[in-house]
Amino acid sequence: MTAPSTHPVAPTAGDIPLSTLMDAAVTAIGGASREGQQTMAEAVDLAMSGGRHLLVQAGTGTGKSLAYLVPAMRHALVSGRPVVVSTATIALQTQIVRKDLPRLVEALAPHLPRTPTFALLKGRANYLCKHKIAGGYPVDIEPGALFAEASADPARGGGERLGQQVRRLREWAEETDSGDRDSLEDAVSDRAWRQVSVTGTQCIGSSCPMVEDCFAERSRELAREVDVVVTNHALLAIDAFDNHGIIPDHDVVVFDEAHDLSTRVTSAVTDVLTPGMLRGTVRDLRGLGVAGTALEDASEELRESLELAPDGRVIGELPERLDDAVTQLRVEARTAHSEAKDAGDDTSAGARKTVRANLQEIIDVCERLASPGEDDVVSISHSPATGRSSIQVAPLSVAAAMRGAILEERTAVLTSATLALGGRFEPAAGEVGLARRDRVAEDELPPRAETSAWAGLDVGSPFEYRRQGILYTARHLPQPGRDGPSPAMLDHLTELVEASRGGALCLFSSRRGAELAAEHVRARLDLTIAVQGEDSMANLVRTFREDEDASLFGTLTLWQGVDVSGRSLRLVTIDRIPFPRPDDPLTAARQERIGRHGGNGFMTISAQHAALLLAQGAGRLIRSDEDRGMVAVLDPRLATARYGSFLRESMPPLWPTADPEIALAALRRLADG
Repeated sequence: MTAPSTHPVAPTAGDIPLSTLMDAAVTAIGGASREGQQTMAEAVDLAMSGGRHLLVQAGTGTGKSLAYLVPAMRHALVSGRPVVVSTATIALQTQIVRKDLPRLVEALAPHLPRTPTFALLKGRANYLCKHKIAGGYPVDIEPGALFAEASADPARGGGERLGQQVRRLREWAEETDSGDRDSLEDAVSDRAWRQVSVTGTQCIGSSCPMVEDCFAERSRELAREVDVVVTNHALLAIDAFDNHGIIPDHDVVVFDEAHDLSTRVTSAVTDVLTPGMLRGTVRDLRGLGVAGTALEDASEELRESLELAPDGRVIGELPERLDDAVTQLRVEARTAHSEAKDAGDDTSAGARKTVRANLQEIIDVCERLASPGEDDVVSISHSPATGRSSIQVAPLSVAAAMRGAILEERTAVLTSATLALGGRFEPAAGEVGLARRDRVAEDELPPRAETSAWAGLDVGSPFEYRRQGILYTARHLPQPGRDGPSPAMLDHLTELVEASRGGALCLFSSRRGAELAAEHVRARLDLTIAVQGEDSMANLVRTFREDEDASLFGTLTLWQGVDVSGRSLRLVTIDRIPFPRPDDPLTAARQERIGRHGGNGFMTISAQHAALLLAQGAGRLIRSDEDRGMVAVLDPRLATARYGSFLRESMPPLWPTADPEIALAALRRLADG
């Protein structure tokens, strides 16, 4: 008889209390334990282990990244399957991969059976393509454009001409270990990046002579071996919908920035057809020796018929001439797709794949336009700025697709600082396919077969908002109109920025509004005013963060993407309530559908949209316990309109006032420190 072993059994990850791991993580980042963070971590751990969906609203300062990353690493080691973390923005991806995960791995490794691993996974177009750089693909620009002044893009390329940017990219290709666009120190324009990258449909896959050195393939191989995979909403959704197999098989996904999930997914599955993409395809066809004359004629007919069609949503059938043009384009694209199959020579594999992929996309869009789905919304847009026209088709809702392709196959944790606007999780749950009737208590775990069950949890925020900040509504100003900022609003904005002596993040609903306001303030104040579009976003935010007296003016990107704490940000201004455009095709269609079912389309869609952006915009102000400042809404409707109370309830609970003298005096005190 063998005596029992006296050697202790090594603990598994499941044996380690979550509290032990959380304490180690909090200590590693130099923070303090927060009740909301602990509550969220326990709820996430329960959801992951019990297979039940969870929606968590975690206010700014909660430390929600840590509250889901620690349970995620623990679950991955217990289950032997990776956990996927999906975000909406590159900024949060970068923070998680470069800052949060490295520190957490180091802190948790001594307490776990092995060191957790992680990787970042992006779409193929985010990586350099060595085969394209070596000449394996055609360029996608007109001859001569490389050195045209018009090719400069100050927002992404610092004013360089296109040729200079491409030359810099080719030099960087000899040095980089990752090929990842986001590791570039100096940004380049999207147009320049396209000269050194390919999309997933353009890639020739295993037949590529450089597949062994492919940056994108290397990133996917790494992702298949790790415990936590960080990716983005659009890539994850497209991969799930189309079964591409890019994301490793997993049983748990965490959606951070979940307030933006349905919007990102909708954008990813929206199809667009433009005359410009058709011209480029004809040019590439001719590069393979295919004349493409019939396709060119069909493309020209589409352009002319689009220009004649009215702007906006298409109700019912397409206009007759446009319908005929789409039908003819589909026929000629199919013919060209067949002709391109054997075009070119032995060195043209990349060019053939690119052309045929573009032609297939054209065919697919034409077929969707010819027979749109029950929930598809078709619209036509004409850009006054560029003179270009396009036709697009978008889904009214992605709820059914999200539920079927993602939520029925795995457990989902959705989290954001603004997920339960007005205290209700049901609207956010409904957008991703979770029904009101399937909500359960946060500590309840139904049988695993019930894949539709979900719970909602609001862990609040650790900040004392009424003590740290003021919500000022400029009730005395005229109601905003369609003609841009009013003189009274511009003058009052100048007063506010002057009183705070800068340190202002000024948010606008339009690019033109931001530019006009910046011009007005610059002419009257001797302060640094940075404007979105005048430099790369990274440089603009850096200037704003480092100069306490600088101000930053911009649009939607700044509403959600700026994280600046301390004295550099003491005033946030919002020019108007950010309702969606009333003529936006998707907004109109969604409101009509809700109205047909007896609901209030305006409150459900437009007011909800505005509430989310107001919450996000106002949330830029208080980012730490030490922050102090003011949110100034320069739209009196926040105080006077019937929907104003709903919007205010969605914003951080700052101390309210509508008195301009109180607001200006408070800003002067803030400026004095």
